[in-house]
Order: sequence, then C-alpha cells, then structure tokens
Amino acid sequence: MQISDSKGTVKLSNGIDMPYLGLGTYLTKEGNEVIDAVQIALEAGYRHIDTAAIYGNEIGVGNAIRASSINRSEIFVTTKVWNSKQGYDTTLKAFDASLQALQIDYLDLYLIHWPTKGKYKETWRALEKLYRDGIVKAIGVSNFHVHHLEDLLTTAEIVPMVNQVEYHPYLMQKPLTDFCAKHKIQYESWSPLMQGNITKVDLLNALAQKYQKTEAQIVIRWNLQNGVVVIPKSVKKERIISNANVFDFSISNEDMKAINALDKSYRFGANPDNFNF
Repeated sequence: MQISDSKGTVKLSNGIDMPYLGLGTYLTKEGNEVIDAVQIALEAGYRHIDTAAIYGNEIGVGNAIRASSINRSEIFVTTKVWNSKQGYDTTLKAFDASLQALQIDYLDLYLIHWPTKGKYKETWRALEKLYRDGIVKAIGVSNFHVHHLEDLLTTAEIVPMVNQVEYHPYLMQKPLTDFCAKHKIQYESWSPLMQGNITKVDLLNALAQKYQKTEAQIVIRWNLQNGVVVIPKSVKKERIISNANVFDFSISNEDMKAINALDKSYRFGANPDNFNF
C-alpha cells in the first residue's frame, strides 16, 4: 500500500481503487448525527463511507453524500446485507432496498455482513450477479474466518475482493491476513480503536508521546502501514478530523513490530463462529 494522504487508495484485485481511510458509522444515529458526521468527514478529506443495512442510517448517509459538493464518483460507499436477508432472492431485494435508502444509482462495495451458516454461498451468488450487472463496483465479505473463505471458494466464481473484520493491536489473526494476502483479498478493519480501549495500553501511550500524536492516530497509521484499510468511527468533529491527521509521520519498523507484538487474539466484538445470528 502506497500511503499518501486522506484521499489515497489501494487497488483491489479487480482494479477498482478503494480509499484506505474511511468513516465507520456503526451506532451512529439516523438523522442529523450521521448526516453531520459524514459531511464533516468529507470536508476533512475522507472519501470512503461505510454503513450497513442493520445500522439503520443508510438514508442519512445518502442525504449527506447528495448534499456534498463532492462528485459522487469520488466517494466510495460501502453497505452490507444483514443476516436475516441472506439467500439469493432476498439478498437481491435487500440490495435494492439499500440503494433506495441511500438514493444512489450504484454501490462501490457490497459485503456479506456475517457468514450466516447455510446461506452465505447463495448470498454470494447474488452478489456475483449484482457485480456482473454493473450496479456494484466491488463485492466482498465481512467477519469471514479462513474456514468460511475456504468453503465459499469451493463454489464462488468470483473471489471476494475485501474481507472486513475486527482488527486492532490485540487481534491481528495472522493466519487470516496471510490467507487473504495469498488470494488477493483486501483486509479491512472494523473496531480499529478497540472501542476506545487503546488509551489503556501503555505501549500506545508511550508511542503517542514519542510521535506527538494521539493513540488513535498511532493505531490508524499502524493499520495503514500494515496494508489494512481502516474505518475509524466517530461522531465528534474534532476526532473525525484528528483521525485523518496521520499522513505527516510514519511509525518506525521497530515500533511497528512492538505494536504487532501486542496481539493476544482478544476480541471486543463477536466471534464469527459464535455469533448469535
């Protein structure tokens, strides 16, 4: 990944450019809260907005995008099909509902939100159709372990272009990152800031002082230097702006290795193998 500025991108396996810094909108309330957050992010240089049907804020995300002076073609929009809507026909309907809520003509990235047992293969077949129909530029998965991906690839005609998973200094899942790299599946992190717990980590406190940055800026930069697309979530203007201020420094190889060594396979979110679907 060549890191330049907040508008920089990584090229997916199909040649599409995906901005490597995005705004996450999980738990961001529909209406003014999500509209304001998206507008602040776009003004701050973000060009990637991540939402999902289950978040209940697609309407607000779409309103903010349409209200922006930035051309739609410059904004990368991701949403996801929820578990109860998985299956072939229901996924196609769910996609249409998301487009209607967002009030946009196409999606940049559509993801299977969780690997719902017995359904995700048919769901993927629907995503392949949407991709071939040209109304989504890239398709991928979220929260897929290696065994889910291996199973999916036994029938998939198109390899997922993205896998969005929980990823932070306490949870790196190297076997999964290696598998994705081997198959040219772009890794993307949700909950990169450990639900705010990064401020409790002594090493990150020390590195924040060393580089004169916040712990959040250290971890976002660490994600990028590890080649991971990152979508920190905030609704506060100062934090949204601060989270994008990570392009005037780089973390040394020694410090990168020290952060990597924090990995202890600890999750703040659900384990995909035990998720209550």
